[in-house]
Amino acid sequence: MNQVVLVGRLAQDPEVRYTKTGKAVASFTVAVNRNSYSAQRDSNEKDPADFIPIVAWDKLAEMCGNNLAKGTRVLVQGRLQVRSYETQDGQKRRVSEVVADLVAQNFETAGPRTTAAPVSRSNDAAKAFGGREVFPPEEEIPF
Repeated sequence: MNQVVLVGRLAQDPEVRYTKTGKAVASFTVAVNRNSYSAQRDSNEKDPADFIPIVAWDKLAEMCGNNLAKGTRVLVQGRLQVRSYETQDGQKRRVSEVVADLVAQNFETAGPRTTAAPVSRSNDAAKAFGGREVFPPEEEIPF
């Protein structure tokens, strides 16, 4: 099973572009703190973060572009994708990114975890979880 769930903050505003056929695609990066809690850590030391590239398509892409901004705390659910392409000068490149099925914001103030405020969700994700939101327990969120 290829499923990724991330909780973090947007490192920049989403960039929305359109393909030649008119499909919307949004790209943004989510900064996710690592679980690096240790008794030996200095309290002034920042948690290391991973910056994960996210791609959203169609209505979800447009909703991300309209509703999200740098610093927004989000939950992203999707799948990991590794793709290859060739640059204009002939170099081969590989990119790893998360293709989002669900992007939710403001879930920390939403009350019960089953009533979070999703930006949008694809039909496949809704079917996979019976139409309910899925969030990690608060003690597992690293910030």
